Amino acid sequence: MKRIIIPLFTAMLTLSACHNPDNTSVTQSTTMTSKGYKAKNKTNDLTCKLTTPELQARKETVLKNLKEQVITRKELADGYAFKFPGTDQVLDQLSEFIKTERACCQFFVFGLSISGDKSEIWLELTGPVGVKEIITTELEI
Repeated sequence: MKRIIIPLFTAMLTLSACHNPDNTSVTQSTTMTSKGYKAKNKTNDLTCKLTTPELQARKETVLKNLKEQVITRKELADGYAFKFPGTDQVLDQLSEFIKTERACCQFFVFGLSISGDKSEIWLELTGPVGVKEIITTELEI
């Protein structure tokens, strides 16, 4: 019985330390929010590296697919939050979306909240002033 209790106790201590705002291992590239840590960008330049034809092709494929799967959209002060089904397939699609968006639109900050029971996924898409207009007009989400 002691073999089980000791590792569980150690795991609880480790997890508690992760949420400690006084943790000195936290880098300056994160900021504390009411929900936890949130990444920041070094640039606020609202420039997309895609050409018009590339962006149009993206709207017709990846963005269209994600848009069709949005269950709820919530406006945030600095962007939007989107609720999706919690399936592994959607998680994979969101992961690919984030990877490709990071390459072309470095001003976005992405946040994923994934339920362990696969019931839902929330994507937060935020950034500097003006990012909300890009999300609604350019990405059309």
